[in-house]
Amino acid sequence: MNDGLDPVIHAPARLRLVVVLAQLGPEDRISFPRVQKELDMTAGNLSTHVRKLEDAGYVAVTKTHERRTPVTYLALTSEGRVALERYRAAVTSLLKGAVS
Repeated sequence: MNDGLDPVIHAPARLRLVVVLAQLGPEDRISFPRVQKELDMTAGNLSTHVRKLEDAGYVAVTKTHERRTPVTYLALTSEGRVALERYRAAVTSLLKGAVS
């Protein structure tokens, strides 16, 4: 059965991450530590999920320096926004009729 649920987004931690990033504007990005705090995740756990989403083309990772300090920024790509919208449509369709 193909339920249309994207397995890359379906994992709870990745879904939460994608939703946080989707709240940003299309040209906006957020620092890794801020996402880590927002989601209450360890750096290692967040890194693992970011890598999966990055490999799928859903998240863009930018590494830079600010005053000699390395900073990593995360942003949802347009592909990620489309994937989230498809995921939301699939969940809505799946639940249709299950909730009265």
